[in-house]
Formats: sequence, structure tokens, C-alpha cells
Amino acid sequence: MGKVRPIYIKRAARQLIERHPDNFSGDFRQNRLAVDKFIPHVNKPIRNRIAGYISTLLKEGRGE
Repeated sequence: MGKVRPIYIKRAARQLIERHPDNFSGDFRQNRLAVDKFIPHVNKPIRNRIAGYISTLLKEGRGE
């Protein structure tokens, strides 16, 4: 099976990449801090899932 993510994780990640493309990269730790800066009210597991999906998108070249 593949990696299954809820729509709200994918939507949030794509919107963050669209609005702040220079603040994200393929590095999960940097993305985690950036997500925390742009969405401060989200809890830790959701933040990490969004940051992980952003990392995956940028490593695959689909987020640009």
C-alpha cells in the first residue's frame, strides 16, 4: 500500500507551498519550523504530517 494522507493535510501543504515557496525545502526539520511559524495553532502531530508531506512534494519536484 502507499502513503495515504487526508485531504486537509494535502490542502494545507499545497497552500503553504503556494503562498510561501521560498520558506520550504526537502528538509523535514526546516519545514516543521516553517509550518509552526505560519500555522501556530495546529497541534504537533498535524504539524509534522503537513511538514512531511511538504518535504515529499518538494523532493519529488511536484511542489514547485
